[in-house]
Amino acid sequence: MTQFFSPLMLVLCGAVLGTPARADMHALLVGVGDYQYLDADLQGPGYDVGLMAQTLVARGMAPGQITALTTMPDAPDLPAGVVLGQPTKAAIMAAMQGLSAKAKPDDTVVFYFSGHGSQSPDTSGDEQGGADEILLPMDAAGWKGAIAAVENALLDDELNAWAAGLTAAGVKLIGVIDACHSGTGFRSTAGAGHARVLPPEVLGVPDDLPAAAPHPVPELGGAFAFLYSSQSDQRSFEYPLGEGQAQRWHGAFTLALTQVLREAPGASWGQVLAAARDRMTQGSARQEPDGEGPLLDAPVFGTGSGTSRFALRAGQVQAGLLQGLTVGSTLALYDSPAGGAALASARITKLTAGTAELDAPALPEAAAWAEMQSPAPPPPLHLAPVTRAEASDAQDYTAIEAALTTLRDEGLVVLNAPTPDLVPIFTAGTLALAGLDGVLDPQGQGATPRAVMRAGEDMTAAAMRLLENAAHATRMRAVLAGLGAGRGLSVGGPPLAVEFERKAGAQTADGCARAGKASPNDPAQGVHGCDELWLTVTNRSGRVQDVTVFYLAQDFTLTPLWPRRNLSNRLALGESARIGMRIEASDPMSFAAEEILIVALSPEVDEPRADLSALATPDRLRAMGAEGHALSLIAGLMTPEDGTQTRGFTLKRPELTLLRQPVLVRPNASLSAPP
Repeated sequence: MTQFFSPLMLVLCGAVLGTPARADMHALLVGVGDYQYLDADLQGPGYDVGLMAQTLVARGMAPGQITALTTMPDAPDLPAGVVLGQPTKAAIMAAMQGLSAKAKPDDTVVFYFSGHGSQSPDTSGDEQGGADEILLPMDAAGWKGAIAAVENALLDDELNAWAAGLTAAGVKLIGVIDACHSGTGFRSTAGAGHARVLPPEVLGVPDDLPAAAPHPVPELGGAFAFLYSSQSDQRSFEYPLGEGQAQRWHGAFTLALTQVLREAPGASWGQVLAAARDRMTQGSARQEPDGEGPLLDAPVFGTGSGTSRFALRAGQVQAGLLQGLTVGSTLALYDSPAGGAALASARITKLTAGTAELDAPALPEAAAWAEMQSPAPPPPLHLAPVTRAEASDAQDYTAIEAALTTLRDEGLVVLNAPTPDLVPIFTAGTLALAGLDGVLDPQGQGATPRAVMRAGEDMTAAAMRLLENAAHATRMRAVLAGLGAGRGLSVGGPPLAVEFERKAGAQTADGCARAGKASPNDPAQGVHGCDELWLTVTNRSGRVQDVTVFYLAQDFTLTPLWPRRNLSNRLALGESARIGMRIEASDPMSFAAEEILIVALSPEVDEPRADLSALATPDRLRAMGAEGHALSLIAGLMTPEDGTQTRGFTLKRPELTLLRQPVLVRPNASLSAPP
């Protein structure tokens, strides 16, 4: 993770915390999209600042207590009363010092930065990695030898000194930085997003400066909570939202964070972070936020909307793309912001950033609120324009192009999509499907899924199988995420607790040797072929949970792990299930980025048990056509026996929880013998 507030990490650090009733809240929001001296403009920071300001005001912060320093001259979406300025280094430092002067004990200060980050040589000796993390204001320039620094950069040392002064005075500090420093080790081709990082070499930073003498850094004390936009070996991205003139860009974490903050009146910052992470990982970008600080367990300040329903005014829903709505989704209409029976339902026909139009010509007179009822069926797999990993690659890709054409004609794939799901890359004679960032093999060689021929297949068949599996997996994740859309967070946290253990295995010429003893494990940090992974899933909610566990492999196949043999998958309060699996023997030279999906439905005790195993990758996917079978299967599982439903879904659908655990399969060449 990136250290902006040393020794703490901050790459998109979201935060705001619980404060006494008489305490004040202050915010400094910085958005740098246009750079005076650097050819590195971004499109999202101005919109990010407006969205963050709206969210803070919705949570109870007075507009006059917010200072917004942004390069977007018209300052879109900013509430009236917000103090405006430009994000130069001097203006940022002056605003920070102004907050230090007026913030009182028990006040809350929010610092937010949206723009580019980078690294420069450590001049103070406090960085074990030999580099300072820096943020780049609008007047940042390149490396200046006379001052041995990047001109007008905002150093993590400066942020740390400011933070230490605030927390020592009893002020609660929250940092939100939509930027990162990781800019090396990745090859991005033609991704849909823009990375918010400038590699040091672009700034002219020399790599041969002598290291500064190390010295210890005092630990930051007091009350703080920092959320990070991505891990230290990842980058933070911004992506377009909407199309045409209505299109706008936002940082992936800023968008997810603000959506959750509006829905979570009683949640803690740890819960908000977990929910934002879940929203982000529904996509394909390699960006997973993290966080730390003693206030992660503290409640978010203010009250929030307190409801998952959206206001309905003059037949128009007061929510849109920014709230995660999609054209074709069905909303249930109510006469109150909470509780009560649905009056009717209507489908979304048109969306803007903040509004939605409905297909019902005459809505019930009492209808004043709308709530997500069922998500729109996900479209076919959308692919970005095909690129080549190496411009000099002259291999023949006719067979793969034939597969793309066939699936396009059958309606399963959309080529050259403006808002793609994946980025197709021709590399070393095969097809790779990268995430939206267009990064090939972010975790290591072979980490990006590729078309690999099986016995009896040619390259056309292998590419077609990969694309079909990708289409199914992408649709299933979208369906599951959509079913949970619009729901507030449980104050008690996620209904399931999940613990992971690993039994180290060894790959032999004949297969896999017997695994060793079990020990706690984080699969995201790496496992090896022939290892055994064991999950203990415990129901800690107040309701029964019907749990289904899937494994999403490197080739996009979705395999059910639990339940097995049609056994019961219903967990009562406090009950646990122990689920085991063996990682397949792997290529000793390649990485694989895979995933465990844990899905839970919470029906009433007397309702039939819901087993979602049928949502795994089917044997004959193409025979189902572009419509697929995901929605029809879920509709059947969630529709009551009396047939009471609207557009295939019951008006009162059970709560759904989706937990996702990344699994990094490392090369077996580094595997030692099991204990």
